[in-house]
Amino acid sequence: MKMKVQINKALVPMKAHYFLFNAGTGPVVPYLTVYARQLGFSSVVVGLVYTILPVCGMIAKPVFGAIADRFKCQKILFLIAQLLTAAAFLALFFSTRSPLEAQVSLNCAHNQLTIQNLDDTTVDSKLLAKIQSKQQSTTCELTCQMTAKDLTTLCHEWKLMQYCDKSSDDLVPRLVYFSSQVPLHQTIFLRKQFNVAKNVSEGNIGFKVESIRQNEQVLSPNCSGSTTLKSTCNMGCNDTDVNALLLNAEIPDNVLYGTYQFWAFLLLMITAWVGQAIAVSIGDTICFEMLGDKPNRYGYQRMFGALGWGILSLLTGVLVDVISRDNATTDYSICFYLSTAFLLLDFIASTQLKYTQTKLSTNIIKDIGKLLLNIRIIVFLVWCICVGMCTGLIWQFLLWLVEDLANARGETRIKTLQGVIMGVQCLGGELPFFFLSGKILKKIGHINAMTLVLFGLGIRFILYSVIVNPWWFIPIEFSNGLTFGIFYACMASYASIAAPTGTEATMQGLVGAVFEGVGVSLGSLLAGWAMSNVSGAMTFRFFGLGALAAAGIHIIVQILLRTSGRQDASPVVERKNSFEKVRLEDQQELTIAEPLILR
Repeated sequence: MKMKVQINKALVPMKAHYFLFNAGTGPVVPYLTVYARQLGFSSVVVGLVYTILPVCGMIAKPVFGAIADRFKCQKILFLIAQLLTAAAFLALFFSTRSPLEAQVSLNCAHNQLTIQNLDDTTVDSKLLAKIQSKQQSTTCELTCQMTAKDLTTLCHEWKLMQYCDKSSDDLVPRLVYFSSQVPLHQTIFLRKQFNVAKNVSEGNIGFKVESIRQNEQVLSPNCSGSTTLKSTCNMGCNDTDVNALLLNAEIPDNVLYGTYQFWAFLLLMITAWVGQAIAVSIGDTICFEMLGDKPNRYGYQRMFGALGWGILSLLTGVLVDVISRDNATTDYSICFYLSTAFLLLDFIASTQLKYTQTKLSTNIIKDIGKLLLNIRIIVFLVWCICVGMCTGLIWQFLLWLVEDLANARGETRIKTLQGVIMGVQCLGGELPFFFLSGKILKKIGHINAMTLVLFGLGIRFILYSVIVNPWWFIPIEFSNGLTFGIFYACMASYASIAAPTGTEATMQGLVGAVFEGVGVSLGSLLAGWAMSNVSGAMTFRFFGLGALAAAGIHIIVQILLRTSGRQDASPVVERKNSFEKVRLEDQQELTIAEPLILR
């Protein structure tokens, strides 16, 4: 007997939205922190930026949710938010970058081509030892000012014939572009003084050059005999440790705050974040309204988002490594181009949503205010904050930690690894758990799911803190199905069910604002400070222990609420006419005379 599969055609555009929107944000959002790092932002600055962004989302979600509910314009705001996000991401890539390159000296003499810093450098000797232990080369790009004498060396000794023209222009220093291979284990101090009290070394740092490429020519330059060349160059390398040692890859925070590039970056990030916040909260509202009396089917829709994010973040990681293979710095251009393309496709698909907003609250503020007096809702919002703090650490600094461990081990496929991690998080973690979320929540109840999420985050973070080989992150990422898939389904469905009639978008915005604006914001701030003052591993360990403690406290609070006679707020809604009946999944029946949801 053949089974006939029925497809709800009305929900196809909703599924397409989740897939395309996440396929549009997946290539960019996971890499923004490491992209900011490449621009010279310290972990403290990144933490500060990601403290500001969720606060902006916290304001935007309930405000625009209330506007959408009051003026019945959910779909219009939903579509505008998608275009706003696409425009902000694309503008972010083309915005002016902060200056990062430092000046070095390219020297060709005594049978050796070397790169040296121009001024004395103070460096932690542990960082130098870390670089010298790496058994691979890094690629550095140099832009050098060549005098007429230097050009003669390039012509006759290096056989670069394009510099043999003795025109009058050669009297003016000419910019020449090189790409060099630098063996890291040969990093040396040319003049060294060691300060025992400070555990630092001071002097000129030198790098021996293995080979040099000019356009399509790869050379082993002749520096023998009377051959001399000494040119001042701007230089950038694709190894973050080398940049930290020689190039001062992190712009000092006080200097960065004074650059217009930083403020342009922050403004565009805020714009993109607000656009995402509105699209997510109103999108979920529309989804639950279209599901009607079957909110447990939310996971079947949302899993397409995990599919889009997983596929595109994985593909993007591989593409970035391929495109950046011969570059000194990582080329993230493909991330922003893919993002723009998929977000525009999402806009087109979302216009096909057959949805008309019909519910309207007569007093949104009063309805939401009454709801916030319920102790169960307060506990739920505190839980959202705790999970948000942990999520902020994952979103902002997981790939940062992966990059640090990969660089320490000399890994060359860092973006591929990061892409695989993002792919496993979504395809191996979120996708199956979103699919099963309705059954899981029905089986164990929302309250038990909340405790389980905190416990899962604690174990996950502690495992992160003991990993040495970054490839071991991959199997741990399957747990993202529990720590985000179940969490998000639980949070969104709980908020939808708890919302008084006509305040659905407002309630989704409020819950999302608490999760991101308070939780993610606070977590990002604390994580940025911790990453700067203790190791990345210890930061995750401390957060992990905190999550386990929060899980224990949540259990105790729920026991106290039960023994005090308060009922569980783990509902399944059965809509009949204009009334709702709340059935407890793991305790007892609640009657309308004992309302959890205050109308």
